[in-house]
Formats: sequence, structure tokens, C-alpha cells
Amino acid sequence: MMASPFRSPLPKSAARIVYVGRNRFGNWVACEERGVFGGLFVSRAQALKYALVENGGHPDSIIEVTREIELYIATKR
Repeated sequence: MMASPFRSPLPKSAARIVYVGRNRFGNWVACEERGVFGGLFVSRAQALKYALVENGGHPDSIIEVTREIELYIATKR
């Protein structure tokens, strides 16, 4: 999953969008839309809990996807 080039940078107070879904191996993935944070999980509940903690407790900013997603973490070059 790649970050959208059409979104402006988030203000510090804004909630981060986190996608939650399964990868091609059936593992649960939680990934911030720009690749700032993310992880692999055994269960949906663990992925959702992680997403909620990492995005500052904003459940409306967690998007559960039905298509396969892969963990993407951005790195500075």
C-alpha cells in the first residue's frame, strides 16, 4: 500500500488514518496511510486495538479494508 500523493501533511492534532485488513498470507495488518507505523497481528482484535492506540484513540479514523493489504513502513533516504 502506498501513501496518497494527493493529501496534504497532517496537522499534529489530526488523527491518523489507519487501514486494517489481511495480507496475502492471512495475517492481520494495521498500517498508517503514509507508512509512519504499522504491524502484523494474529487476530483482528489485536490489529484494531493497535490501530486505536497508535492513532490517538480515534475509531472513526480506522478503515477496515476487504482487499488484501501489505505492511508498508516508510523510510527516510
